[in-house]
Amino acid sequence: MGKATGFLEYERIEEGYLPVAKRLKNYREFVIALNDGQAQIQGARCMDCGTPFCNNGCPVNNIIPDFNDLVYQQNWRAAIDVLHSTNNFPEFTGRICPAPCEAACTLHINDDAVGIKSIEHAIIDRAWEEGWVQPQPARWQTGKTVAIVGAGPAGLAAAQQLARAGHSVTLFEKNDRVGGLLRYGIPDFKLDKSHIDRRVAQLQAEGVTIRTGVLVAGKTGLGKHSKVTNWATETISPDTLMAQFDAVLLTGGAEQSRDLPVPGRELQGVHFAMEFLPQQNKANAGDKLPQPIRADGKHVIVIGGGDTGSDCVGTSNRHGAASVTQFELLPMPPQQEDKPLVWPYWPLKLRTSSSHEEGCQREFAIATKEFLGDNGQLTGVKTVRVEWHNGKMQEVPGSEQILRADLVFLAMGFISPVQTVLTAFGVDTDARGNARASTEAVGGYATSVPRLFAAGDIRRGQSLVVWAIREGRQAARAVDEFLMGHSELPR
Repeated sequence: MGKATGFLEYERIEEGYLPVAKRLKNYREFVIALNDGQAQIQGARCMDCGTPFCNNGCPVNNIIPDFNDLVYQQNWRAAIDVLHSTNNFPEFTGRICPAPCEAACTLHINDDAVGIKSIEHAIIDRAWEEGWVQPQPARWQTGKTVAIVGAGPAGLAAAQQLARAGHSVTLFEKNDRVGGLLRYGIPDFKLDKSHIDRRVAQLQAEGVTIRTGVLVAGKTGLGKHSKVTNWATETISPDTLMAQFDAVLLTGGAEQSRDLPVPGRELQGVHFAMEFLPQQNKANAGDKLPQPIRADGKHVIVIGGGDTGSDCVGTSNRHGAASVTQFELLPMPPQQEDKPLVWPYWPLKLRTSSSHEEGCQREFAIATKEFLGDNGQLTGVKTVRVEWHNGKMQEVPGSEQILRADLVFLAMGFISPVQTVLTAFGVDTDARGNARASTEAVGGYATSVPRLFAAGDIRRGQSLVVWAIREGRQAARAVDEFLMGHSELPR
């Protein structure tokens, strides 16, 4: 694939960024995508490696060597067809996926991986520019009806697949706009929401009915203590939904944030990340917020070293925070992974995001002991250094210190889906509180409740957007097979 000697002749070319000073002034995307010539060179680097580990490294099993070769040949029209054959929304993954495919690239054993993600980004952007992304309505209707609860990437992918199979699909979303964490979690500067909007228009042209502001839950709703985003104006009971549709697919997220129950947690100024990030996205969309959380001129501490924490860093910097510090409980990873030990799997190594580069003090092996305050308002955080021995954490004696903090964002991941929703449907759950449903080829994604299926984070737990798309596609096939006795949808 690609040029036979390309991997020997060409170096990896990274996508560029606008200067920090320029991009901090707004919430627009700032990645400078590869031009046609640069993408062609990256495609040329793809080796004829015999066993393309990148395919298995990619959760949706993108046919990566084929579209790399097509870009090298400058056959962009065929490249988008290959890409769309496995991935409904490459503009999402081409922007925000961490690219496990590149970690699995054969060239990555002793060199820089092929820039697969940047090639994917270039293909889909070219496809939209050329008008190649068009609605694909079904040629005939089956007469079967399917309800999908949750309009994140899993729900969107499942809706598109099922509609193209000829089913009448209704997509329910509790928030006021479609997209799930794509809409109300990931900042606009990483994923402009116009990418979601044009896919929504495509789905509607393919026959998908979308109902926003509708909460599907029992009498207790989401529970009065829930911090889950919810702008619903209507509630539908699970019984009503099950009575109106031939099959129901749950594709909600793992939305219960992990809390930090230390003294002072109740102080004003301590927030979950998912209280902060959705507000900014709504403000960017033109919504008026009564009491927005703002970091202007404040000292911000972000607890949690993952992507959500990084998003809080980038948003705080755009607000004009006085300082931003990010905590990570684990030790600092190595700058470079041990490739012979971990390839082709996802490696543990230090990762510096674009938000970190915009201004952030990163602290590793640090734990939060207490939130300090005055008159109910957060003023500081008491911390302690920690060491890890045989997988167990120990505090370092005499290492306690107090750091100034006006705002703290808890970004320590998500523990489970909203339990009240699963309880309302009567779904059996696993030990982690996820909907219990296997991924077997026969009867896959079916829950303990007849005609009820589950896919995405609500089934597998907190995960990547690309995993959500995979699960949505696979669950769509399972639902189609259940309704029709067979399915021609790809699994």
